[in-house]
Amino acid sequence: MTEPSGATPGESAPERSALVVTVSNRASAGVYADTSGPVVVDGLRALGFSVDGPLVVPDGDPVEEALRDAVAAGYDVVVTNGGTGLSPLDLTPERTRRVLDYEVPGVPEAIRAAGLAAGVPTAALSRGLAGVVGRTFVVNLPGSTGGARDGVRVLAGFLVHAVDQVRGGDHPRSGGAG
Repeated sequence: MTEPSGATPGESAPERSALVVTVSNRASAGVYADTSGPVVVDGLRALGFSVDGPLVVPDGDPVEEALRDAVAAGYDVVVTNGGTGLSPLDLTPERTRRVLDYEVPGVPEAIRAAGLAAGVPTAALSRGLAGVVGRTFVVNLPGSTGGARDGVRVLAGFLVHAVDQVRGGDHPRSGGAG
């Protein structure tokens, strides 16, 4: 299987696939409906991704299992939403870290900074991670609908480029002297 790094003129862009995983003990138990997962799905589709989910799982080991299954299935991106807070039941960052080959710390830093700039002081409390496992880019977003929406806005600035880089693509050339 070849790993496309981008389309050449006259070709269509390579398809990029994503899975959205909502991490919520209560939504997975049917206590209430998932509201943030659909926001992430819509946001990723608007970026041109073919999106599956949201898959709703409880926090803890099911998160790690969902991430490993998504990597095995060959998704380009997995975005989780939820489980990134300070509660003793918020285990998503720890389960994500177990799966990652390496972290990309600038992504969650940018997501937290955007939340703070938008006047949401609790954005600083998110412990979400981002990184790469194999050929899959993984990002943890907050579970609130607003946090998920803001996180997708941040991802919109670089997610396609990140996927192309993970696939082995080169950096785009700017028009300036190089």
